Amino acid sequence: MRLGVLLVTCIPLLTPMSGCLTETIDDNAIGVESDDKVLTIVTYDIYGLTSERISEFTNQTGIAVEMIKLGDAGAVLNHLLQTKDAPQADLALGLDNTYLQQAIDRMVLQEHGANVSNIMDSAWAPYNGSMAVPFDQGSICLNYDETSINASQGRDVPTSLWDLTSDAWKGKVAIPSPVTSSPGRAFMIATTDYFANDDDQNTDWSDWWSAMQDNDVIITSGWTEAYETHYTGGYGVWNDDHVGDANFVVSYCHSPGVEAYWGDNYTISTSLTLDRASFHQVEYATIVNGTKNAEYANLFIEYLLSEEVNLDMPIENSMYSVLRDSELPEDNGYRYHSDLASLNAQVTPKQIADNMDSWLAAWEAALA
Repeated sequence: MRLGVLLVTCIPLLTPMSGCLTETIDDNAIGVESDDKVLTIVTYDIYGLTSERISEFTNQTGIAVEMIKLGDAGAVLNHLLQTKDAPQADLALGLDNTYLQQAIDRMVLQEHGANVSNIMDSAWAPYNGSMAVPFDQGSICLNYDETSINASQGRDVPTSLWDLTSDAWKGKVAIPSPVTSSPGRAFMIATTDYFANDDDQNTDWSDWWSAMQDNDVIITSGWTEAYETHYTGGYGVWNDDHVGDANFVVSYCHSPGVEAYWGDNYTISTSLTLDRASFHQVEYATIVNGTKNAEYANLFIEYLLSEEVNLDMPIENSMYSVLRDSELPEDNGYRYHSDLASLNAQVTPKQIADNMDSWLAAWEAALA
């Protein structure tokens, strides 16, 4: 199938992001009559939602699908807030547990009616209510290039985040900005919990970020720039624009497994799984408040949670499935090289919503 028609729309943004948002309308809906069944989905570019998957849903249900594709989860939230009085979508995919509570508080979502009995308990841990349905998950943490570890040069595996402020790792850590990146936002949240529970009560999380700034931390606009352009341990090394100046990067604890899977069971990347320095991210399917097509949205949620679709999340979307008894595939070392977080940060969606503005202000001040 050829690519969808590309539309560019400028929408004023409420959170600290700016510019034009790119909207892509999927070909499945192009040319349909106004009385046909059409479901409009607003999302970021979820790899697992291929044109083939969308076509399967349409063939099974007779419901055509329009896809409004934006940059990331923050852009999805901004879209919902800006179109609250005149919703343009029926279903939103990709809000995670760092954005969900704000969407609920601003009343841009409504209760779903989908059958969600096959979801594992851990996926419900951050939020267990009727306003959102988990569809994938994973733990965000630091990854590092194992070849950069050299004890003779003082480059031991860090046993504390403070170790990354040493001269040995000066200018060697890439972190996406929490202002413009969902993984960056999640990692910043994790640091608030990590330093609230460490042994040093004379410093807090913002002191660490200040020390990282003094140590030439590389702050990027998003995960792609951090991982593909700067990180020395990932697939970005094959890109023409690869810089390769960071031995540590914020990604997912299972990213080394993804590297191994696509690299024929070879990777030089592993994860730093310090207690509370990781964040359990869950991504949600949510029905837009005011939609007249809630029935179609519920059907799509159930399709997204079918074994046919959701068990393929590790391969097609590089994330864990949320279905009961699911696991990462063993092929090409995917499961073997995927690290498990020892203890994720313990921060609730409500705490995130209540504190995010002050956290972001403190983060920006720390890096000023």
